[in-house]
Amino acid sequence: MRRRFGQFCLLHALLLLTACLLGFTALETVSQSVTTEKDILLQFRGNITNDPYNSLATWVPSGKPCEFSGVFCNSVGLVERIVLWNTSLSGVLSPGLSGLTSLRILTLYGNQFTGSIPQEYSELSTLWKINLSSNALSGSIPEFIGNLPNIRFLDLSRNQFFGQIPSALFKFCLRTKFVSFAHNNLSGSIPLSIVNCVNLEGFDFSFNNLSGELPPRICDIPLLQYISMRSNVLTGNVQQGIEMCQRLSFLDLGSNGFTGLAPFGVIGLQNMTYFNVSQNEFSGEIPEFETCSEGLEILDVSGNGFDGEIPPTITNCRNLLLVDVGFNRLNGGIPVQIGQLTRLLVFNLGNNSIAGTIPTGFGSIELLLVLDLHNLNLVGQIPQDISNCKFLRELDISGNSLDGQIPDTLSNITSLEVLDLHGNHFNGTIPSTFGNFSMLKLLDLSRNDLSGTIPPSLGNLSNLTRLNLSSNTLSGQIPSTPILQAFGPSPFLNNSDLCGPPLQKPCNGTATPPAARRKSKVLSTSVIVAIIAASLILLGVCMVSIMNIRARGSDEVVVVESTPPGSSSTDSHVKIGKLVLYSKSLPAKYEDWWKATRTIFDKEFLLGRGSLGPVYRRNFKAGVAIAVKKLQYLGRIRTLDEFEHEIGPLANLRHPNLVPFQGYYWSSSMRLMFTEFYPNGSLEQNLHGSPEFPSTSTAAVGNAELHYWSRRFQIALGAARALSFLHHDCKPPILHFSIKATNILLDENYKAKLSDYGLGKLLPILDPDGSTSHSAAGYVAPELVQSLRVNEKVDVYSF
Repeated sequence: MRRRFGQFCLLHALLLLTACLLGFTALETVSQSVTTEKDILLQFRGNITNDPYNSLATWVPSGKPCEFSGVFCNSVGLVERIVLWNTSLSGVLSPGLSGLTSLRILTLYGNQFTGSIPQEYSELSTLWKINLSSNALSGSIPEFIGNLPNIRFLDLSRNQFFGQIPSALFKFCLRTKFVSFAHNNLSGSIPLSIVNCVNLEGFDFSFNNLSGELPPRICDIPLLQYISMRSNVLTGNVQQGIEMCQRLSFLDLGSNGFTGLAPFGVIGLQNMTYFNVSQNEFSGEIPEFETCSEGLEILDVSGNGFDGEIPPTITNCRNLLLVDVGFNRLNGGIPVQIGQLTRLLVFNLGNNSIAGTIPTGFGSIELLLVLDLHNLNLVGQIPQDISNCKFLRELDISGNSLDGQIPDTLSNITSLEVLDLHGNHFNGTIPSTFGNFSMLKLLDLSRNDLSGTIPPSLGNLSNLTRLNLSSNTLSGQIPSTPILQAFGPSPFLNNSDLCGPPLQKPCNGTATPPAARRKSKVLSTSVIVAIIAASLILLGVCMVSIMNIRARGSDEVVVVESTPPGSSSTDSHVKIGKLVLYSKSLPAKYEDWWKATRTIFDKEFLLGRGSLGPVYRRNFKAGVAIAVKKLQYLGRIRTLDEFEHEIGPLANLRHPNLVPFQGYYWSSSMRLMFTEFYPNGSLEQNLHGSPEFPSTSTAAVGNAELHYWSRRFQIALGAARALSFLHHDCKPPILHFSIKATNILLDENYKAKLSDYGLGKLLPILDPDGSTSHSAAGYVAPELVQSLRVNEKVDVYSF
C-alpha cells in the first residue's frame, strides 16, 4: 500500500515538474517574442522620416511594445493591431512588420507613406484588415494579397497605384467583405475572378481609368450591397447584370460610357438608398416606379439620353431628397403630384424638352433648397405657392416662355441666394420687395419685357455679386446706391429709356443750364481757396490717422494681384492676390510670403487634412509659426467679396478658447487661411489609438498620466466656453456647424482651442453628386440632416 502511494506521489511530482518546465519554456518564448516584436516596431519607427505630431513619442527602446501608442496586444502580449491614422507620418512601410505573427489589423490611413507595399507582407497570414488609404503609395497592387486567407477588409484608396487590378487578387477571397481601390490610377478591366468573393458586400473602384465592361456575373455574389464605379471609362450594357443583384443598397455608375437601358429595376429593392447613373449614354424611357424602396433618397439620372415623360409614379419614392433628371431628352410635363415628395431638397429638370405649366404643389415641399427648371418649354406664370418654400436657396426658371408679372411674394423666401428668371416673357415692374432678399447673391432678370423704373430698394442687396437687368424696357434714372453703381454699365444695357450713371447717357434735365455754368465760373474763384483749405485739413487728418494706425501696428496688408518680382509668367505657379493680416507679429513684406508659398506645400510641412482642405505649418525667421489651411472646398462661396463677407466678422473675435484668425490670402488660383499653430495637435489625435493622451509636447509629459480625467474635463469645459461665447456673446450668434474632435486644438498647456468656427457656408450642404448629406460636418443632429435647419441647438447636439 505504501509502495503504491509512493509511486502515486512520484508520478504527480514528475507531472508537476514537467508542467513547470513547459511553463518556463512558454514564458521564455513569449518574452523572446515580445523582445523581437519591440525590435520590429522600432524598425518601423526607424523608417519614419517625419512625425509632425510626435505620434510615435512612446516608441522608445525602454518602453513596452504593448504600451506604444497605436499598438494593441492580445491576451498573451503579442501585437494584434497597429492603428496609426491621420497622423501625417512620412516614410516607407517597414518590411519588418512581416515578423508580427499575430497581427490582425494594420490601419495606417491618412498618412504620407510613399513607395510600394513590401513583398514581405505576404507572410502576414493572420491579417484580416488592411487600411492604407489616403497615403502616397505607388506601384502596382501586389498579387500576394490574394494569398492572404483571412482578409475581410482591404482599402487602398486615395493613393497613386497604377497598372491593372491583378486577377490573382481574388483567388482566395472567401472571407473578404469590402474592397476599395478608389482614387488611384488603375487601368485595364475589372477581373472576372471577383465573383469568387462569395461573401463580398461591397467594392469601390471609382475615380480610376478602368475600361471594358462590368463582369457579367457580378451579381452572382449573393451578399453584394454596395457598388461604386464612378468616373471610369467603362462601357457596355449593364441592365440585366445589375438587376440580378437583389441586396443592393448603393449603386453609383456615374461618369462612364454605359449604353442601353439603365438598371432601374433595382430601385424597387427593399434596401436601396442611392441610385446614380448620371453622365453616361443610357437611353430609353424612365419606367414607372410601381414599387420603390422606402429608403431611396438619391435619384440622379442626369446627363444621359433618356426620353419620354417623367412617370407620375415617381411620387411612390416618397423619401427622396434629391431628384436630378437634367440634361436629357425628356418631354411631357412636370408631374402634378410632385408636391407629394415632401422631403425633397433638390429638384432639377433643367435642359430637357418638358413643356406645359409649373404645377402648384411645390409649396408643399417646405424644405426645398434648389429648384432648377431652366431651359425647358414652360409657359404660364410662376405659381404663388412657391413662396411657401421658406428655405429655398436657388430658383432657376430661366430660358422658358413664362409670362405675367413676377410675384412680389417671392420676397417671402428670405433665404434665397440665386434668383434666375432671364430669357422669359415676364412683364410689369420689378417688385420693390426684392430689396428684402438679404442673402441674395445672383439676380438675373435679363431678356424679359419688364418695364418701369429700377427699385431703389435693390441697393439694399449687400450680398449681391452678380446682377443682370439688361434687354428689358426699363426706364428712368438708375438708382445711385453704391451697390448698384459698382456693377458698371453691363447689367443695364439694352434698356433704351434707362439713363444716368453708370451708363454714359445723362437723364433729361440733368445738363447744367448756361446761367448756372456762368455762375459756377464766377464762384469758382471764390470757392477754390475754401476747397484747398478743406483738402489740406482732410489730408492732415488722414496722415494723423495713418500714423496712429502704424503706431498700433497695422492689422491689414493688401497686395494687389500681379506677377511676383523676378519671375516670369511661365515659372510662377502662384499669383499675387489679396493678402490680409490680422496679426502684427506676422511679416508684412510680400517677399516673405512669396518664399513661404513656394515651399509651404511640401509634404514635410503637412499637419493634416480637414473638411475644407489640407493644413500646413509655416515657420518664419522670427520664430513665429502659423497654421495655413489651403481652402480646396469653398461650399457656396464663389468670390472674394462673398468670402470676406463671411470671414470679416471673425477677425476681431477674441476668447481664451478660440483659435484666433491670423489672416487670409485670396487669388484666382489659391485661397489660404492663417491661424495660430498649436504644437499638441487636435483632440482627435490625442485621443486616438491609446486609452490615455499621448503627449506630443515635452512640457506636458508629466501631466499626461497624473491628470488624465481632469485634463479631459478641462478640455471639454474649454470647448463649452468657446461655444457659449459664440452663441451668446456674439451678435448675431455665430454657429460652428462642424463640432468634432479634429476642430478642437490643444495648446502647449493642453488648453482647448476651438477652430473652424463660423465657416458653415464653406462646408458643402450636399456633395456635388448628392452622395452624402453634410459630409463635412461632425456629429450632426438628426434634424439637421433631415431638414437643414441650422441653429445653436445643432452645435449643442454635436458637442
